Order: sequence, then C-alpha cells, then structure tokens
Amino acid sequence: MRTSTPLRTALIGVTLAATALIPLQATALAAPSGTDPVATAASSSSSSSVSGIEDATALALARSLADPAWSREVRRAALAADSVGLGRLTGDATTAAGRKLAAGITEADRGVAAAKGLGSGAGSLLRLGLADASMRNRLASGAAPLVAATPSDDDGRSTFTAYDSTGTAHELDLDSAPGRPVYLVDIDGAKAVAKGLEVIDRTLASKGLGRPAPAAGTSLAAASGIDTTRIDSVRVSDVEEPFFKGDAEIFTLVTGFGKDGTPRVDTVEMPYLNDEDTTYYPGQVLVNWSTYKYDMADAVMMEDDGDTNYQALAKAIAAVLLTITDQGAYIPLADALLDAIPTSWWTDDPDYVDSWYTLARTSNGQRNGAAGNGWMTVSPYHVPEL
Repeated sequence: MRTSTPLRTALIGVTLAATALIPLQATALAAPSGTDPVATAASSSSSSSVSGIEDATALALARSLADPAWSREVRRAALAADSVGLGRLTGDATTAAGRKLAAGITEADRGVAAAKGLGSGAGSLLRLGLADASMRNRLASGAAPLVAATPSDDDGRSTFTAYDSTGTAHELDLDSAPGRPVYLVDIDGAKAVAKGLEVIDRTLASKGLGRPAPAAGTSLAAASGIDTTRIDSVRVSDVEEPFFKGDAEIFTLVTGFGKDGTPRVDTVEMPYLNDEDTTYYPGQVLVNWSTYKYDMADAVMMEDDGDTNYQALAKAIAAVLLTITDQGAYIPLADALLDAIPTSWWTDDPDYVDSWYTLARTSNGQRNGAAGNGWMTVSPYHVPEL
C-alpha cells in the first residue's frame, strides 16, 4: 500500500510470499565457497519460491560487483533503462565476473518459471533496476550500490535486506531513503502474466472448461462474424502496486457456460492497465459471445503480485467449476471462481481487484465493479466476416 514516505512509496506493497524467503536466504548465505548461491537456491527444492530465488540472486549479484569492471558494466545498464533482463545482461557480459554469474542466472530463471507454474518455455524472467529514480545521480557519480530482492510487507516488517559487494547484509528502513543507491531484483511481470495465461488456457482446455486463446495476430473474424462485448474505457482505484515496480500486471478471467453447458473460463490480458486512478480507452474485446450458451457472463479482474503459480491457479479453478452443472438457466460463476482460490493466496497473490456480475450481450454503458474498486464502460460490438 502506498504511503507518503518516499522510500515506502517506492518499495513497499509488493505482495510476495515472505514466509518462504527465510530458508532460501539461509541456503544462499551458507553456500560453500566456490558454489553458486543462485543456482543452489533455485534448485534446492521443487517448492522454491520466487521471493527466495530473488533474494539468492540479489546476494550473488552483489558479491559479483566486487569486480570493478563488471560493476561498471551493470551501472551502465541500470542507468540506460528502467530495468534490464539479468539473463541478457549476464549473457552479454564482457567481463569474467559477469560471465561467471550467467549460469546461475539461467538456473534461477528456470526456478522462477517452475515456482510460477510456467513450464520450460518461459525464458528469462529475472530483471534488475534501481529502486527509485532519485538514486540515479548517486549511482552515476560512482556511489557503491547495494542489491536487494523486491521487499514484501506481508510480514509487517519495517525493514528489508540489501547486500553489499562483500555479501554483508544491511537492514534498510522502508520509511527512509538509504544513503546509497539500491538495485532491486524482481521478475518481468508482463511476460510472466502472458505466459501464465497461456498455462491457464491450456490447463482449463484439457479439463473441458475452455480452449486455448487464439494465436497472436489471429483475427476474431477469421471464421465468421461474431457478437462481442467491448471495453470502451476502464479505471481501477487501487492496484496495490508500489511506485518503483512500475506497471501493474492485470488480467481478467471471464466465466460463463459454454455451448455444451459446461462452465468455461476465458483469459483476457490487460497490459495497458498500468496505473490506478487513470482512465484507459482500450477498445478491447472482453467477451466473445460465440463461445457461450447464455447471453450472460461474469468477469473477475486480478493482479499478479509475484509468487502466483498459474498451474496451481488453473487446477484450483477447474476443481470447483467441474462440480457445477447447467441447470437450464444462467447462474453467476464469479463467486465460485473466487471460492476456488485458496484462502492463503489472498494475502500473497494473485490480488483480487474487482468483479463484474451478469454482463449481458446487450450491456451498454458504465458498469461498476462489485467491490467498488473499478468501473468499465462496455458496449456491444459485432465483428463482421472478412
């Protein structure tokens, strides 16, 4: 949650699974000399958390910065962009220290993909950026940076851990800006959401609850004209994103009864919906009515906050929706979908943003979310045949 304090505004509020962090920190800190703490933490357990891998990566990267040439290389990259992919940064390294770190980063990326249920094709997900833009001048002037994993406020802590180039841990106050620049290690949320929704589509399709999303570039009108509901504008009031992390990672699950009377879920990626209290005009198709039996559907908007495991989310949704049968009339499915998510996830991820019940094929105008956290203006939109 944002506050008026500068660094807390910049850092706090990323809802990661903090309870899984401690054992993986210990693994990284206790790694024998000559071993790679990133790879050790990423491969130590099939249940390794994203937050734990981020912390191990932050420690390993901090130690690698003891090499002056590599430290300058990382500084240049951090000053050139808001964030840089660690896989690319280490893969393109011209120094021995950077190249040595590359294998560990590759293993850590695999660990992140596994923890998020994304499979082997997710590619590089870990990235690096300054905690706050106000630190740029100090970094450019040569101040030695610290490195930290994206902090969490789930455990109520007022501090977070950052590492220097000797591997020494520093506890920094979330309520006041440190005197040194801080690199933050986190994941590419937009890429993770895109890959995660593909996982949900495939998993639910295999259970008979939907079908995979059309391939990129596929026209909705390729086969025939269809009736849809389009989002003309949308606004949310609170997406629980700290300033430093930049764009929120929002997606919507649309659910209703398919043509065969079985509940179905369609995923809608919303990469443009970046900031709270901002109105967007996407002209995006929300519901494709050709896939639904009734002229009613529900929509649940959610946000990926780090440790979201999309495979587990899809299986949990499927387990509940498969128990619901068509009674010959439309019944809302949004509550069933929300009930499918384990209680523990509500304090971690994915965050619930809002939900819209009984969207009709004829819905037109502003619809407020049931939680009062957002609204959409929608309109019927017919996509004609080519």
